[in-house]
Amino acid sequence: MSLLVVGLSHRSAPVSVLERASLSGETRDKLLQDTLAAEPAVEGAVLATCNRIELYADVDKFHAGVAELSTLLARHSGVGLEELTPYLYVHYEDRAVHHLFSVACGLDSMVVGEGQILGQIKDALAVGQELHTAGRLLNDLFQQALRVGKRAHSETGIDRAGQSLVTFGLEQLAAGADVTDWAGGKRALVIGAGSMSSLAAATLARTGVAEIVVANRTRARADRLVEILAQPGGTGVAARAVEMAEVCDELTRADIVVSCTGATGLVLTAEAVADALGLEAEAVVEAPAAPAVPAPADVDRHAAWVENGAVNGVGSGVSNGSAGAVRQAVRRATVPAQGAGPARLALLDLAMPRDIDGAAARLDGVRLVDIESLAEASADAPMAADVDQVRTIVSDEVAAFGAAQRAAHITPTVVALRTMAAGVVAGEIARLDGRLPDLDEKQRAEITQTVRRVVDKLLHAPTVRVKQLASEPGGAGYADALRELFDLDPQTVAAVSRADLNDPNRGRS
Repeated sequence: MSLLVVGLSHRSAPVSVLERASLSGETRDKLLQDTLAAEPAVEGAVLATCNRIELYADVDKFHAGVAELSTLLARHSGVGLEELTPYLYVHYEDRAVHHLFSVACGLDSMVVGEGQILGQIKDALAVGQELHTAGRLLNDLFQQALRVGKRAHSETGIDRAGQSLVTFGLEQLAAGADVTDWAGGKRALVIGAGSMSSLAAATLARTGVAEIVVANRTRARADRLVEILAQPGGTGVAARAVEMAEVCDELTRADIVVSCTGATGLVLTAEAVADALGLEAEAVVEAPAAPAVPAPADVDRHAAWVENGAVNGVGSGVSNGSAGAVRQAVRRATVPAQGAGPARLALLDLAMPRDIDGAAARLDGVRLVDIESLAEASADAPMAADVDQVRTIVSDEVAAFGAAQRAAHITPTVVALRTMAAGVVAGEIARLDGRLPDLDEKQRAEITQTVRRVVDKLLHAPTVRVKQLASEPGGAGYADALRELFDLDPQTVAAVSRADLNDPNRGRS
């Protein structure tokens, strides 16, 4: 196994960089295709969410793989390699497995314990399968990550350590009040009809809003979401769909707006929000001057370097917590001031890149929560005791996955050995037929069975033992020893491997 992951996330990069580095579906597919075309990689998968972009690959050369994957990420994200590099992290082999399993359990999420990442991992696997870029290693890895994530949520209370970004965002908008009390009876506008927007609509319905209006670029998807909300036995909330062109009109009637689209530009400008509230341009509240602190980009770059060094074993001498504190202090010093007065309009922007103009936060009576402010707030969120239990699960599952992969590596050699033995038996029985042509069928069958039993007994102990040894760390050399001792044809072993890899039922989610 030569698993490599190169990526960036909310833990390593500022939101401004993540926004620019976000991938569309078409760009993601091209990135995968180019990854396989690159010489060091034979498999590839992309995990792209609102706060992370990670490229997974099976490579035959570590340094060449890191260079190639980093270049590909820069090329397809649109952020120059020189600018992107300080924010990238790299994990290899068991550490890459540990990283994905931690992500699947919600340990690496902006809101610890949130479960939506499982659906995103499943989608990443499905895309890799559809494009035939996910082979044996990545199929096994992502399938196991899904099982580990489900195990963490079912066996521990990790769900109590955090919640979805939607719930966490609504809590931030409520500013300490009970979300149900705060949202009850309000009118909500949901912009977008994808998975996050659908989750937002369902969450708002549970809080007791009076009405939900859904706007989406494709009207049919908005209609479908409204149908789900209004179906018998559902939420029972009043819901209707509108065209995107009607958003500004709906904004005048809304109390809460949640936006999460795949748009590359702003969906709501500060001017549109001001118009909806009947405010003039001069109603924008000027942000107070920031204290004299280093530029955010410089501090974020330094904090990312510190975090990467601590994670990857570079002797930085500074803890992850210190790096986080540096970044958090700068963000607090540079976050735009919220508008004065009680909130007349609450805006929750869960898109990456952002849907809502950050300047809207300075409008009188507007409260805006976006990915960046959620990252800051989640840094202070208390960790549940169950997190330690999940970390133990992840460590155990990483060890089990590594052992299974090492054992699987020797399986083609064992199969080739038994195939060779079966050929020897068949040849000897054929020769016996020539020497003793008068044997009847019963005698011939008994002799054949006896010879096969002798061969099976001779091979049983060494093949079982070699599988056990191969599953241990450093056991990869046992397959080579077996091939050498029994003079196995490498082409036969390779053929068994290809047959296993091309099994159409392997790794399907």
